[in-house]
Amino acid sequence: EVQLVESGGGLVQPGGSLRLSCAASEFTFSNYGMSWVRQAPGKGLEWVSHISSGGGTTTYADSMKGRFTISRDNAKNTLALQMNSLKPEDTAIYYCARDLGGRSYDYWGQGTQVTVSS
Repeated sequence: EVQLVESGGGLVQPGGSLRLSCAASEFTFSNYGMSWVRQAPGKGLEWVSHISSGGGTTTYADSMKGRFTISRDNAKNTLALQMNSLKPEDTAIYYCARDLGGRSYDYWGQGTQVTVSS
């Protein structure tokens, strides 16, 4: 069974940084693009960022450009999201998801809570 396990969330002050990680198992990680998706309290899912299977191509939602960096280590089957200059509106549960293309996902992690507050 495919497993995606996020970690690294927490409480951070505005302007602070967090690094999220996603450990993948039970599938050939290097064959799949991966995405981070978030859900803020009372809102729907919002795509955050995508990275291609080899890591050579990354894309970001406009509000995250310049602040967030997605990366992956295919040797370690891990996905990461470095988040800098965090804002209160970044407060959400962050999920990693296996990407089938076209913003379609077939497996999700359990999510990790990020709270940005003073």
